Amino acid sequence: MPLRLPPLSALRFFEAAARLRSFKGAAAELNVTPSAVSHGIVALEEALGVDLFVREPRGLSLTPEGELYLPYVAEAFSLIAIGTQRLPDGRANRTIAVSCAPTFAARWLLPRLARFRARWPQLAVTVETSPRQVAFPVDGFDFAIRRSLGPVGGAAWERLFGEELVPVCSPDCHAALADAEGHADLSRASLIHVNTASEDWDFWLEATGTQGVAVQGGLRFDTIHLAFEAAAMGLGVAMGRRPFIDADLASGALVAAAGASVPSRSGYWLVSGPGADVRSDLQAFRQWLLEEAEVPERAAV
Repeated sequence: MPLRLPPLSALRFFEAAARLRSFKGAAAELNVTPSAVSHGIVALEEALGVDLFVREPRGLSLTPEGELYLPYVAEAFSLIAIGTQRLPDGRANRTIAVSCAPTFAARWLLPRLARFRARWPQLAVTVETSPRQVAFPVDGFDFAIRRSLGPVGGAAWERLFGEELVPVCSPDCHAALADAEGHADLSRASLIHVNTASEDWDFWLEATGTQGVAVQGGLRFDTIHLAFEAAAMGLGVAMGRRPFIDADLASGALVAAAGASVPSRSGYWLVSGPGADVRSDLQAFRQWLLEEAEVPERAAV
C-alpha cells in the first residue's frame, strides 16, 4: 500500500512558515509570493484535516497539531538534504556555500579569497552575510563561521582564532586626545559602541582596570565593521579587534588609542555541515581555511 504523502511543495511552505513564523518570510526565502504560501498551506490543512497555524493580526503561531507535525517534516527535509549532499557529484561547477558575519567576510575572508582561487580556480564560492542562524542542512549551506565561546549543538566545530581587543581611532583623533605623555585620554573621547557585540567597552574597561571612562553616549552601530569605519573617519574611538584591524593599523588608517590589549573570551569557529567530509571541494576549502587561520597575521594579498 503506497504511503499517504501530502504535496511536497505544500510541506516546504509549511516548514519554512513554521520556522520563520511568517508567511511573508517563507515566501521571500522560497522565492514565491505570500499568496502562494498561504494557499499552499490552506490546501495542506484541508488534505490533513487539521489546522496547522493560528492566524492572528499580531502574528502567526502553530496549533498543537502544527507543533506535533513540524519536527517530522523538518527531519524529513533534513534527511533529503543530507542524502543529496552525500551523493557523488563530478560536476565542476558545484558551489561552496558559506555563511558568516559581515565583518568576518569583509575584513578576513574576502582579502584571502584570491589565494584560494589561485589554488583552485575551478571552484565557486558563495558567501552570505545574513545575521540569521543557519540550520544545517535545510538552509543549503556547506559551512558557517560563527563567533562563540565554544561549540554549540551537534555539528562539527573547529576553532579558527580568537580576537585581541584594543581601542583604536584615527591619527587626527589620537592627536586631539593626546595628553602630555602622548597617550590618548579616553575620558575625553567619544566612544563608538557595537550593539551586537557581547564583548565591547565594558569588557575591556573591566579587564584593564581603566577608571574614569563613561560608556554612555557616543555612537552606536549594529556591526563591528561600521564601528571601524566610523573610527577611521575620526568620529571617535572604537573597540578594535585584531586580526580584523591589522591592515588598518599597518596602513596608518587606525592607531591604537591605548596600549593594553585584552584577549577575547570568544573566538571564531568553522562549523561544517553534513557532507563536508565526503566532497573533495569542501575538504579543500575547509583545509585551506584552517591553514589560513594558523598563519601568523600578515597582509592579505
